[in-house]
Amino acid sequence: MQIATEAGPAARASTETLNRAAPAVFTMAIFTSAFLLFAIQPMFTKMILPQLGGSPGVWSVAMVFFQAVLLLGYLYAHLSTRYLPPRTAVYVHLGLLLVTFIALPISIASGLGKPPAEGQAFWLIGVFTFSVGLPFFAVAGNGPLLQAWLARTRHKDAGNPYFLYAASNLGSFAALLLYPLIFETTLRLPQQSLGWSIGFVALALMIAASGYVLQLTMAEPKLGVIQSRNIAGPTKRRVGEYIWLSFIPSALLVAVTAHISTDIAPTPFLWVIPLALYLLTFVLIFRDQALIPAKFVVHLVPALAGLVVLSKVAQFNLILTCTIHLGFFFVAALMCHQRLYDRRPPAQQLTQFYLWMSFGGVLGGIFSGLIAPQIFDRILEYPILIGLLMLAHPAVRRASRAEFIREVLPVIGLGLVVAAGIYVFRENEFISSNSYHKYLVGVMSVVIIGLYIHQLTRVAFIVAALLALEMSPVDILNTTYERSFFGVNKVFLQNSGQFRALAHGTTLHGAIRIKNPDGSDYTGPITPLTYYHPKGVLAQTLQLLPPQINGREVAVVGLGTGAHSCNGLTRDRWTYYEIDPVVIKIAKDPEQFGFLSNCAPAAKIILGDARLTLAEQSPSAFDYLLIDAFSSDTIPIHLLTREAIALYMSRLKGDGLLVIHISNRHMELQSVVSALAHNAGVAVKTRTQTTKPGSLGDPVPSAVAIFARQPETLARYTEELGWKQPPNNNVAVWTDDYSNILGAIWRKYVN
Repeated sequence: MQIATEAGPAARASTETLNRAAPAVFTMAIFTSAFLLFAIQPMFTKMILPQLGGSPGVWSVAMVFFQAVLLLGYLYAHLSTRYLPPRTAVYVHLGLLLVTFIALPISIASGLGKPPAEGQAFWLIGVFTFSVGLPFFAVAGNGPLLQAWLARTRHKDAGNPYFLYAASNLGSFAALLLYPLIFETTLRLPQQSLGWSIGFVALALMIAASGYVLQLTMAEPKLGVIQSRNIAGPTKRRVGEYIWLSFIPSALLVAVTAHISTDIAPTPFLWVIPLALYLLTFVLIFRDQALIPAKFVVHLVPALAGLVVLSKVAQFNLILTCTIHLGFFFVAALMCHQRLYDRRPPAQQLTQFYLWMSFGGVLGGIFSGLIAPQIFDRILEYPILIGLLMLAHPAVRRASRAEFIREVLPVIGLGLVVAAGIYVFRENEFISSNSYHKYLVGVMSVVIIGLYIHQLTRVAFIVAALLALEMSPVDILNTTYERSFFGVNKVFLQNSGQFRALAHGTTLHGAIRIKNPDGSDYTGPITPLTYYHPKGVLAQTLQLLPPQINGREVAVVGLGTGAHSCNGLTRDRWTYYEIDPVVIKIAKDPEQFGFLSNCAPAAKIILGDARLTLAEQSPSAFDYLLIDAFSSDTIPIHLLTREAIALYMSRLKGDGLLVIHISNRHMELQSVVSALAHNAGVAVKTRTQTTKPGSLGDPVPSAVAIFARQPETLARYTEELGWKQPPNNNVAVWTDDYSNILGAIWRKYVN
C-alpha cells in the first residue's frame, strides 16, 4: 500500500477526503466501543447477581473489576502507541478483536463452583475474569488508542484529540441510559448477550476502517517508536495530581452507589444513575469550553456536602435524600475532572495521561469496594472521602498557611470539642436518648448557615461537621456494628434501653424487650416484635396453619433475629436459610437475642444463597416455607422469579404453604406475585397491615403474599381477616433473565 505523499493526484484527493472524514470515522468507532463497554457491565452483573443473594456488594466488586481491566486496556493502548509502529499496532489490535470472538456470546463461566462462605469478593472477581475478562479488555483500550491514532493523522484537530473522550463518554452515557429503560425491560439476558455480540462484530469493522484511515492519512509515515520516546513525560507532581483527582470521584462512585442501592434494590436501574452522572461529567468537561463554569462548581461543592452531612441526622424522604447524594457526587466529580482537564498534557502524552487517570480510578474502586468493607465496621469510607474531597478543593489548595491557621483550624477545633463533649456526656439521658438526633440537626443547621461565609470557611465547616458526627457515633449507647460482604448489621438499644434491635440499612430486622418502662429488667415471656409480632400478618400465616401430630416442618429464608421461631409450636422443626454468616452469629448469641435459644434451640441453619441451598433440599420437605430475605429495602430479584416460585413449590408438601414477605417502601410487588402465581397455576392471596405502631412493642405495617397448590388450602385465610386476591395490572412475569424494577417503583408512587 502506497502512502499519500508518493501517490498521484487522484490518490491524494482520495486521501484528503479520508483525512477530512477521519473525525467522523473515529468518533463512530469510539462511540460504539464505549457503548459496548458500559452495556456489558450491568448486563453481566445482573447475570451473576443471583449467585450472591442479590447483594449490592456484587456491583461494588464489579466496578472494581471493570476499573482494573480498564486500566489494563489503557496500559495496552499506551504500550501499543509508544512501542509499535502505527501499521503494526493496527494489525495487533485487529488480531486481539479476532481472538475475542472465542469468548462470545457472553455467559457465566463454568467450573468455579458455588460461592464460598467467606472471600466472596475474590470468588466474584474470578468469575468476572473468566467470563467477561477478554471481551471487556478488547474494548477497554479503544478510547485512548483511537485518540492516539487520530493524533497521528493530518487532520486539523489532530493536535487536540481530547474531544473524542467526550464522545466516548457520551457513548457510555447512552448505554447506561438505555439499559434500564429499554434493554432490561424488553430483552431477556440471552437476547442481550446476543445483541452485544452483534455490536462487537460491528465495532471490529469500525476499528478496521479507522486503521485504514490512519494508514492513509498519517502526518509522518515513520512517526512511531523513536519520536514518541523523545517526548518528556509529566512530572512526578503532575502524575500525583492525576492519580489523586481520579481516586476521589472513583471511590465516591462506589460509596454513593452502595449507599443508595442498599435502600431500594441491587438493580441496574439504580446502579447506572451514579455511573451515568460520573461519565456525564467527562462529556461536560473534556471540551475546549466547559458547559458548566468551574467557579460555580467549586462554590456548590461545599454547600451540597453540607446537605449530605445534614441528611445523616435529618429524616428526609427518599427522593430528596437521593437527590442530595447524587447532586453532591455529580458536582464533586465535576470539580475533580475539571482540574484534571486543566492539567492535561500535549496529545503526544495522551495515553500516559489516561493511564494515570485509570490507575487512580482503580485505587479508588479498590479502596471503597474491597478495602473499606474489611477495615471499617460501618460505612465510614463515605465521610472520609467527603473530607478528602474538601482537601482537594481549590480554596484549600490556594490558602496560605496564615489563612489556614486563621480560618480553618478554629472551626475544625470546634468540631473536635463537640465530638469530645458528646463522648464525655454519652451517659447523660439527653445525649443518649432520641433527642440526641434533634440536637445534632440543630448543630448541622448552624453548619448550613455557615456555608454562606467565606469559601475556605465553608470547607472547614464541613470537616468540623464530619468530625462531630463520625468521631462521636450517632448511636452511642451499647451499639455494635458487624460488617460483611452483604452489608452492615447494627445491634442497638431503643426507647431508653427498653428494646434491643437488629437493623440492616434503614430497616429493623428484629427486636426483643430487655427492660420495663421503669428501667427494671424485663422477665416476662420472650415475644417476637416488629414484623414478627404475634398480632402481625406474618405470625398469622403460621398460626392458621393446621398443627401436625408429629410437628410441622417449617423453613424460613432469611434468619434475622430468629424471632419467627417463637410463633410456632413446641413440636415444630425449624430450618433457616441465611447467606450472611454475621447474621447467624448475632441470632445464635443468647446474650443479644434469645429467640432461637429459647424457642428453637435445635433449629437447623444452612449457610448460603437460598436458591442454591434449597435446590439441594429433598422435594416435598416442608409444610411451610417463608421467604423473608430482604436486606434493608433491598429486594433480591432472583427470589421473586418464575424459576424461584417453581423451586419453592417443589419443596412443599401437597398442602404446604408458601409465604413471601413483600413489604417495601419503594416498590409495588402485589402485582408481581399475582403474575407469578397465575403463571405457575397456583392460588395466591395477599394481606397488607397498615396500622401505625404506637411503640416498638406493637406490630409494624407489613405486606405478605401466600401461595398454595389448591385454593382450598387458603380457605382459612379469609377476607374477614384481611386476605384478598392481589391485583394483576397486566404485569409481565419476572424471570431469572427478566425483571422490571422501574415499573414496580412507578406503580408504588403513582398508586
